[in-house]
Amino acid sequence: MTPFLRAARPLRRAATARCKSPLNTAAHAPPADNTPPTFSPKPPSQQHDNKQHQPSPSPPNTFTTTPPAPSPSTIPPGFTATIASLPTFTLPSTPIDRNCPSHLALGRALAACVDDRSYAGYIASGEEVTAGVADYSEVFTVTKEFERGNGKVKAGWPCHGPCPWPEGGMGRRGEGLLRLAEMGLGGVANMVGMDRFPPRNMTNGKGKEGRGIGSHTDYGLLVISAQDDVGGLFIRRPSQDEQFANWKESAAGLREDDEGWVYVPPVEGVFTVILGDMMQYLTRNYLSATPHKVGLNTRERFVIAYFHEPSFQAVLKPLTEGCGGQPVQPQQGDETIADEPAGNHYGTHFTNMFMRAYPDRITTRRLVAEDRYRLLATPELRSIGAVPVS
Repeated sequence: MTPFLRAARPLRRAATARCKSPLNTAAHAPPADNTPPTFSPKPPSQQHDNKQHQPSPSPPNTFTTTPPAPSPSTIPPGFTATIASLPTFTLPSTPIDRNCPSHLALGRALAACVDDRSYAGYIASGEEVTAGVADYSEVFTVTKEFERGNGKVKAGWPCHGPCPWPEGGMGRRGEGLLRLAEMGLGGVANMVGMDRFPPRNMTNGKGKEGRGIGSHTDYGLLVISAQDDVGGLFIRRPSQDEQFANWKESAAGLREDDEGWVYVPPVEGVFTVILGDMMQYLTRNYLSATPHKVGLNTRERFVIAYFHEPSFQAVLKPLTEGCGGQPVQPQQGDETIADEPAGNHYGTHFTNMFMRAYPDRITTRRLVAEDRYRLLATPELRSIGAVPVS
């Protein structure tokens, strides 16, 4: 099948491409910097005055190839933007009634899908925090399984633990999915997540009106996501002079309410590819991470995303050569990368992202209480070396 692309022309070679594929996959990503978060634990203060330090982005220059762009009527209410050309289980939008047996049973089932060592499993609406504000999305995250008897789990490695599943056949299906993924992915760390965004009139009241997930960049190499027919995704291309490095200082909430956002309408059979922090780091800002956010629509919306990431133990270093052995030319903001001679430990970046996104989750509380963050500096957790090998 010949793929087609629908994307805005990048201003600094940072693009979100949407290509046709027979694949049926799914979405979620929180931000953080690469310094240990301060916790009691409580949501960190990540909001900065970006308008004083960042230039205004140029108006997006968009082009569309066949098929034509869908109607803009799918844009969530209250948003203005340029139009860019598996078995599931449904969670209720109504509050849980503690006196209702079926609601109590559902609550126990969801609680069983939370683990105190890994961030896999069920994440409730309002539990995820972006730039200090609760997000409305409900998430179910699938990661590589590490049973409690695994040596890494026994040693207390952060973010390593079981991947909890609902009772019934869901666990077997999930294990099969992971085996299929491992066949083609080797030692790379990967995740699959499913997000549910409730309609605007069925939210929990904890977050910001109309906001499903706040502005952020994703933390790994890239994300491949599929959305249903209910729109909600917005992307923003950095301007040529804009600088941000999410692994050093959080980009959460960056220009969330500014102009320049591009709406990505849902198209059947089309996947959205979003570049992450480590792609930006490896390419010395040649391929920048794509800021994006999600708005709530008038109907609930489901998204599935696959996160392609480096190994947790990898220490990454920027590429020095491109195709044909040509040296990589410095890009705007390259000094933010050049001052890190020791490289970037992905496990530390990953852990920071999740601790900041889920400050009140039992996983974060246990990690802090047992002082396991310090393990990230040990050689055992940095054993894979640099990428590329120095």
